[in-house]
Amino acid sequence: MLRSIQASVKRAASAASSTQPLLPRRGYSSESAPERKVAVLGAAGGIGQPLALLMKLNPLVSSLSLYDIAGTPGVAADVSHINTRSEVAGYMGEDQLGKALEGCDLVIIPAGVPRKPGMTRDDLFNINAGIVKSLSAAIAKYCPNALVNMISNPVNSTVPIAAEVFKKAGTYDEKKLFGVTMLDVVRAKTFYAGKAKVPVEGVNVPVVGGHAGITILPLFSQATPKANLSDEDIKALTKRTQDGGTEVVEAKAGKGSATLSMAYAGAIFADACLKGLNGVPDVVECSFVQSSITELPFFASKVKLGKNGVEEVLDLGPLSDYEKQGLESLLPELKSSIEKGIKFANQG
Repeated sequence: MLRSIQASVKRAASAASSTQPLLPRRGYSSESAPERKVAVLGAAGGIGQPLALLMKLNPLVSSLSLYDIAGTPGVAADVSHINTRSEVAGYMGEDQLGKALEGCDLVIIPAGVPRKPGMTRDDLFNINAGIVKSLSAAIAKYCPNALVNMISNPVNSTVPIAAEVFKKAGTYDEKKLFGVTMLDVVRAKTFYAGKAKVPVEGVNVPVVGGHAGITILPLFSQATPKANLSDEDIKALTKRTQDGGTEVVEAKAGKGSATLSMAYAGAIFADACLKGLNGVPDVVECSFVQSSITELPFFASKVKLGKNGVEEVLDLGPLSDYEKQGLESLLPELKSSIEKGIKFANQG
C-alpha cells in the first residue's frame, strides 16, 4: 500500500497540470475497482486524523465516512479537498452515527483515549470498553455485514467485547472481526531490519499472540530474509517490539502516544482487507481473530484474507525454544484480558 500512497501523492501533485484522468496504481481505473464505503470511528482523534488522510489516499476507497463525537466536520472538510477518488462525509454526535455506518464495507475503530505516561492498558480499559461496546451495537444495527478493524486499546479485550455485542444482536460473524495488531508487525520489521542490516522493504516478521506487553510474540525465527542474530539480539528485539508503545509514550513526554505509526499500520491492514474483499489472491497479514490454534478463543496469527474477511487462520509454524517459552508465558495474561472483555460485555 505504501507504493499506492506514494503513487497517489505523485498523481495529486501532477494533477493540476495534467489533462489525463487520475488512475490508481496496478493498471485499472477507479471505475473498474468496486465501490467500497469505509468508515473511521474516532476520526477527529490522534490516530483518526492521520488514518482518515491515509484512507483518502487509498484508491480502493470510493466513499469515506468520518465519525466522531466532536470535531469531525473540520477534519472531513480538510480531507475532502484532496483530489483522490473517494467522496468524504463527516458525521458528528451519536444521532449521526447510523448515517455514518449505513452501507459500510469496512469500519475502522480508533475511537477512545490514548495511553499517557504511567497509564496501564487496564486504565485504558475503564474508558475505552464502554465506547467500543456502544459503537459495536451501532455496527450491529446499521452495517452488520461490514468487516470491523478494531484499533481501540486494549485490543485483547475490545475484540471480545465487540464479539459479545454482535452475538447478542445475532449478527456475529467471526470472519469479519479483526483486532489490528499490525503495528507490532511494522515495529518488528523495522527493528529487525535495523539489527540485521537488511533493506526493510523486503523484511517479513510474523507477530502472534495478543497486542499488549508480553502477549506480543514476534517470531524472529521465521523472519525473512534470514539473518544470524545472537540470542541476546533476539531477546532485545523481542522486548523492544513488546515495549514499542511505551517507547513512544515516553518520548512524547505526556503529549500523546503512537498515533502516526498506528495510523500507518491501520491503513496498511485496512488496505489488505479491501484487497481481500475485492478478490485479490494470497493476501496474508497478522491479526487478532477468533481462533482455534491455541486453547484461547482469540489469538493473533497470520490470516489469509478474502471476499468474506477471514478465509483461513494459518498455523503458527515452527517455533524456536525461546518462542515456545514466550508462548507459554503469554497465554495466562491473554486469557485474563479476553475474559475481562467478555465479562464487561455481558454486564447490564
